[in-house]
Amino acid sequence: MRKEPFSVGSFVHVYNRGNRKQLIVRNAQDKWHFLQMLYYFNNEVSFPTPFRELKKLLKSDFSKRLVWPNAWQERKPIVDIISFCLSENHFHLLLKEIKDGGITLFMRKLGTGMTNYYNVKYKDSGRLFQGAYKARLVDNENYLKYLSAYIQFKNILYLYPGGIERAVQNFDDAFDFVKNYSFCSLGEYLSNGDFLIIKKDILNRIFANEHDYKVFCKDCLIGSLNLEFNSVADDLLKSDFSR
Repeated sequence: MRKEPFSVGSFVHVYNRGNRKQLIVRNAQDKWHFLQMLYYFNNEVSFPTPFRELKKLLKSDFSKRLVWPNAWQERKPIVDIISFCLSENHFHLLLKEIKDGGITLFMRKLGTGMTNYYNVKYKDSGRLFQGAYKARLVDNENYLKYLSAYIQFKNILYLYPGGIERAVQNFDDAFDFVKNYSFCSLGEYLSNGDFLIIKKDILNRIFANEHDYKVFCKDCLIGSLNLEFNSVADDLLKSDFSR
């Protein structure tokens, strides 16, 4: 098992990218399956064929909602997912280690699950990712704040019509665009509904409400925190944690 330089209580930024920057998801169904894996793989008990069993148990709900079947044992997560985003050829996760070896186990499940799904569906073979996932310790609260905004806000802006340049000019519209993007955690974080994938209380201890977080994202993008935020982004670029 891969030995990581962190322990229970550590916050960790995890990233991986498609081999030779190839696509790791091709359509909305693939992206939805990524969300399913984030939810169903984050559990102490591993099932041999979980999605085959889920289709039988959940029927039409399987393709619509994340539901923990009554027939299964109580769900016991092995990591806290603080924020996430999925793009066509890479993903970012901000995780907290809550059980010894939890991140390593979770990432092994996710990597194997995504590769097997892709290869079976698209009749491909070999590795899906460029190598082992990258994991970087988040060693202070300030960095955690910036990283959350980078992952679940700025990293999606390249999908916004006109990109970051237009987002700077139309911040409210760009923020709503990212909030409504289904395959990053911003919408779930700002929602008043059930929080199925992410652990919201971590950021809740830092930010009072949606407005507080939105102001923080705006300051990071175009306000007083822009220079410091960009230094975090530059650091990610140098470390190959970028898009």
